[in-house]
Amino acid sequence: MPQSAQPNTRQAALWNDASGKAWVEMQPILDQVMAPFERLVVDAGYPGEGGNVLDIGCGAGATTLAMARRVGNDGNCVGLDISQPLVALATKRKGAEEVANASFEVGDAQTYAFEAGNFDAVVSRFGVMFFDDPVAAFANIRQAASRGSKLAFVAWRSPAENDFMTTAARAAAPFLPPAPAPDPDAPGQFAFANAAKVKRILEAGGWSSIEVEQVDVACQIAEDDLITFVTRLGPVGAALREVDRATAEKITAVLPAAFAPFVEDGEARFNAACWLVTALA
Repeated sequence: MPQSAQPNTRQAALWNDASGKAWVEMQPILDQVMAPFERLVVDAGYPGEGGNVLDIGCGAGATTLAMARRVGNDGNCVGLDISQPLVALATKRKGAEEVANASFEVGDAQTYAFEAGNFDAVVSRFGVMFFDDPVAAFANIRQAASRGSKLAFVAWRSPAENDFMTTAARAAAPFLPPAPAPDPDAPGQFAFANAAKVKRILEAGGWSSIEVEQVDVACQIAEDDLITFVTRLGPVGAALREVDRATAEKITAVLPAAFAPFVEDGEARFNAACWLVTALA
């Protein structure tokens, strides 16, 4: 499948360098934290045994592999991601886990030259909030889906509803330069926080029967993994790669106390506030 030039150059740079490498290193922990969402997306997007499925923003491949197992040997699941390091890891996992009906490709779903009408379902686990032009992206993805195909993805709701996920940034803020106010329309983790906006994007991209369901998912992470998790990923992980050693040590030192309200019996437990979005092609 040939591919045209990608507009999402900033995302490509991030996910093929520091962010992608961090996610590769953190893959076992991330898969544990994200396991409930994997099940949610696979259940919502399952097209039936033998179906052909596209996984957008597949990362290290957990959701792709889970869906490939679900559709069975007569089906197929293709994972697409902009990150070469993550696709390389996903491909390695496919071989190690012996999932023959899964495959992975590097590409930007906004511009990828998909074969028209090739997929019975499109799914994504937090992989669709990063497009420069989300309408163009979902229109392009729509062309890849056969008529009547399912779309199912999860996206984060607002930062205010995801206290755990913003705790590290609040704790680190006194040690960092003032950050500009976030642009709610910019690509990023919380770009789909507004349900009405999500519906408008999908309608403009050619999807119908759109449902945006509020879902709260109980998540957990081992206390021993918590500080590594929050210092390698997200905005604090990015900031720590840029600051001097003394500043990094100050930030790291305040994080255990900041996360203490979430920790009990050796685990950090938190509510993940997201949307489960479904639609039809």
